[in-house]
Order: sequence, then C-alpha cells, then structure tokens
Amino acid sequence: MKISKKDFDQMQKKYDKEIQKGKPARGPKEDVENQTKWVFFDRETLEEVLSKADKDPKKGGIKFYLTEYTEQVAKKLYPENSEEYIGRLAIVMSPVNEAKKGLVEEEEDYYNRGTTCPPKCE
Repeated sequence: MKISKKDFDQMQKKYDKEIQKGKPARGPKEDVENQTKWVFFDRETLEEVLSKADKDPKKGGIKFYLTEYTEQVAKKLYPENSEEYIGRLAIVMSPVNEAKKGLVEEEEDYYNRGTTCPPKCE
C-alpha cells in the first residue's frame, strides 16, 4: 500500500523522537544515541530476493525484519570498522512464499548489508 508524504513524515517524526534518539543501544565503547535513520538496498539485491519469492505477485514478496547488530555479526560483516555498527539498527530481509498455513521464508535466505545512515550518510 502506498502512503502519503504527510503520513510518512508523521511516522518519521515519531521514529526520530522515540527510536532514533530514544533509549540508547549498547555500543562497544559508548551507547548508540543516534540510531539509523534509513537503510538503502540496491536494486540488484532487491531483485535477487524477489527472484527467490513466489512468482505470483499476490503471494510472493519480501519480509523485512528490524534487527540490531551484535558485536559478533558486526565484526563478521564489517571487520575494518565493526565498532561503528555494534548496537545499530539494521534491516534484514527474506524472500517469502505463500503456504497453506501462512507466509513461510525460504531457509538460509536472509539478506543484509544495506547502507545505513548513520554511520554512512551519503
């Protein structure tokens, strides 16, 4: 469902107040007080995820999970600058296919590595 710019702005304002600058997450040296504002995934990644979903556009799609980088995962995905990511929010996505009893993700098909702001606000 498409939403209006006005509705988006209201939602973003609430997020900014309560989550982005809400209770700090734990970082390696200090708490994360300024959470991620957005996450960018390139079209290639989105198309790869969609290619693994049900081909029927009313049944297949993408499930988005709101997560937080742990120290172990940050070190694995961002070895050069893992401390910038520990405690930050992230989006992980998974292709979805409709089954008789609801939505079922394909095993082992989870995607991350979107560009986040912060730490990268380009």
